[in-house]
Amino acid sequence: MDKILISGGHKLKGKIHISGAKNAALAILPAAILSDGICRIENLPNISDITLMCRILADLGVDVKMVDEKAIEIDPRKMRSSVASYELMRSIRASCYLLGALLAKFNESTIYLPGGCDFGTRPIDQHLKGFTALGATHNIDGGMINVRCERLVGSNVYMDVVSVGATVNIMLAAVKAEGLTVIENAAKEPHIVDLANFLNCMGADIVGAGTDIIKIKGVKSLKGTNYSIIPDQIEAGTYLTAAVATGGEITIESVTPKHLESITAKLKEIGAELIEGNDSIHIKCSGDLKRCNVKTMPHPGFPTDMQPQITTLLSIVPGTSIVNEAVWDNRFRYIEELRRMGANISVDGRLAVIEGVENLTGAPVKATDLRAGSALVIAGLAAKGKTVISNIHHIERGYESIVEKLRSLGADICRISEEEIKSTEACSV
Repeated sequence: MDKILISGGHKLKGKIHISGAKNAALAILPAAILSDGICRIENLPNISDITLMCRILADLGVDVKMVDEKAIEIDPRKMRSSVASYELMRSIRASCYLLGALLAKFNESTIYLPGGCDFGTRPIDQHLKGFTALGATHNIDGGMINVRCERLVGSNVYMDVVSVGATVNIMLAAVKAEGLTVIENAAKEPHIVDLANFLNCMGADIVGAGTDIIKIKGVKSLKGTNYSIIPDQIEAGTYLTAAVATGGEITIESVTPKHLESITAKLKEIGAELIEGNDSIHIKCSGDLKRCNVKTMPHPGFPTDMQPQITTLLSIVPGTSIVNEAVWDNRFRYIEELRRMGANISVDGRLAVIEGVENLTGAPVKATDLRAGSALVIAGLAAKGKTVISNIHHIERGYESIVEKLRSLGADICRISEEEIKSTEACSV
C-alpha cells in the first residue's frame, strides 16, 4: 500500500483549480437512473468514490460510458436489477442513495447496509420514515434493506433531525410519486440544491431546495440531460486551511465563495486575509494567528467535514481553542495521530480542548477516515521534519490529485511505496 511522504515547513504559494463536489456527484449519479434517456454529467471529481459508484451502477445494468476523466454518460434504459452488490456497496456510504432511486424506478429496492468512513452511528431511520410516508414498506434482514410499494404517493414528511442522506433519498423517491411531497426540516447543503437542479433539468418539479422546506410535485417521466457538478466546498476549504497553516498565500479557482462563508469566516477570525472574486478566493496569512472556538452544525453552519482540518490548524495557534463536534459522535479518532506529531489536544466526548503549540513535528501517522486524512496532510505540511501518512486510500476517496495539486503550490510531498520508504530509511542509517 502506497503512502504519502511530506517534508514540512514550505509555505504554499500559487493557484489551483477546485474539482467537482464529491457529495453532489454521489447523489446525482444515482439520480441519473431515473431518466428515460442519456444523462451526460460533467465536472466529476476523479476520485475513488466516484469510480466505485459507477461500478455499482454498471453492476445494476446501467450503461456507464466515460467520455473523459471529468465527464460520463449514463444510459439506464436497459437497466433491469433493483438489487445492488454487497461487495461493492459495503465500501461507500452514499450507496444508500440507491434506495430512493431504485424505489422510484422499480417500486422496489434492495441494498446491503452501506459502509464508508467510521466515525459514529449513522442510522437510516429518517430515510425509512420518509419512504413509509410515501406509501412504501420495508424490512431489514441479514444486513439487507428491502423497500417496496405498490405505488408512491406524495405526502408530508417532517424530519426529526436534519439529515443530508435522508433528504436526498426522500427527494429521489418523491420525484416520481403521485401528487405533492413536502419535506420539512430538510437539509440545506449546496449539494442538496445541486441535486434538485439536476432533477429539474430532467423535468422534475422541485422548489425550496436550500431552505428547510422542499416541495416536490411528482412527474410521470424524466428525460436525459447534460449537467455540470458544482465545485467542492470541502476541498476548497481544505486548501484554504492548509495555506493558513503554512503561512502561505494561494488562490483557489472555480469555486462558489458563498458556499464557503462559514469556513472563510472562521479563517478570518483566526487571522487570515481573504479576497473573494466571482469564482475565486485569494488567501494569505502574514500576521499572528488568533485562537477561536468552532462548533459544527448543519449548513449554513460550520461543516463537520471541515472539523478535522480546522482543529489541526488550531493546534499550532497560540492560546486555547475549543472545538465542539455537534454532528457526529466519534469524529475525534484522528486526535491521537496529531498527538504523535506533538499536538496538545484533550478530548471529552464531543469537545476537543486545544492548547496551541509552537510547531508540530513530522512522524509516521495513519489516516482513520477521509477528512482525518486531509487533516494529517495539513499537519505534515506545517510540521518540522518528515511525515509519512498511511491508509491514504481514505484520502483518495474524496481528493482528486491531492499530491500533484499541493506540489504545484510548492509543497515537498510525494506518493511513495513501502519499499521506497524502507530503502530511504536504510540509506539514512
